[in-house]
Amino acid sequence: MTARNHPVDPAPGGMKLIVAIDGPAGAGKSTVARQLAKRFGLLNLETGAMYRAFALKALRLEVPLSDAKALEQLSEDTVIRLETGETENRVLLDEEDVTGLIRNPEVTDAASRVSVFPSIRAWMVRLQQRMGEDGGVVMEGRDIGTVVFPQAEVKIFLDAAPEVRGMRRFDQLGPGATVQPEEVLRDLRARDERDRNRADSPLKPAPDAILLDSTRMTLDEVVQAAESIVEARLHALSAR
Repeated sequence: MTARNHPVDPAPGGMKLIVAIDGPAGAGKSTVARQLAKRFGLLNLETGAMYRAFALKALRLEVPLSDAKALEQLSEDTVIRLETGETENRVLLDEEDVTGLIRNPEVTDAASRVSVFPSIRAWMVRLQQRMGEDGGVVMEGRDIGTVVFPQAEVKIFLDAAPEVRGMRRFDQLGPGATVQPEEVLRDLRARDERDRNRADSPLKPAPDAILLDSTRMTLDEVVQAAESIVEARLHALSAR
């Protein structure tokens, strides 16, 4: 991570704030994280992109997504890096820029499948902790506030009704989408089931996370609400 957005409202006293945003697919985590990074001068670390990059490699090499041992061996020879770009992170897989290759439904579904294995999650957690160990980051995923950075100063759990999240995901596919909204919603529900019920690091709010339901909110309203949460926490910390 070499580039940093110019802060508009940086943390006081040079505080190395960690903001953790967790939630299910389609809740708007990536968008909110990008906006918070710009507003507060933080690095934006999108952990879901890391799982997608690894899943892309597994698909390319035809490694069975149900073979935990084979996936673990693959991870030992895999390098994933995130670099901050103008509008989104650049995702580098073994030094190849795969940013534009990891957003299709097949890769997204594969990422959910490989993420259920404890050895893969442990590897990813180590990578993510190294990326954010110096603070000054907003990191979004599914277990950031519970596992990766339980000490994060701000924890937000962003959620929305499955039907709303499904349509958001469908809209993201654009006019050239080859799937129907019903298929996207079905895949999203299946992913929810895997994420919430996996034995290792299931998707759930941290005990001290602030719940933010975006079902009936516009994007601007969600971003404003998240900014208010961070601002309130910064105010409380600076008043100590």
